[in-house]
Amino acid sequence: MKIRSVVAAVALASPMASVAGAQEAETVAKNFEATIPNIPGKSLVAVEVTYPPRAASPAHTHAKSAFIYAYVISGSIESQVNDGETRIYQAGESWSEEPGATHSVSRNASETEPAKLLAVFVLDTGDNPLTTPLE
Repeated sequence: MKIRSVVAAVALASPMASVAGAQEAETVAKNFEATIPNIPGKSLVAVEVTYPPRAASPAHTHAKSAFIYAYVISGSIESQVNDGETRIYQAGESWSEEPGATHSVSRNASETEPAKLLAVFVLDTGDNPLTTPLE
């Protein structure tokens, strides 16, 4: 009985012990993709990014040619691009990212409600991957 108590105490103290406290990841789903017929070599790609409560994306960059327009569909998203201010965007608000930008903060600003954004990329056709985590 005493050994079980010691093992349980060690397991609870371990950082790997609590799966319930683990942060969930965002999900990304392609919403639309097409070449732009009057701009040779360019495409438009739209993705929906869904964040459970407390979820965050790692710091990242996007395809080198990508100009991005991000629109918050629901909830609130905390975002920082390059060395700009960290800001919380509410549903209906938006921001843009220039080609080559670093997206250092991108997360759900709520600990209890989900959030969703639409990211629209205008980029060179075939410029992949859309997102690359920073190491």
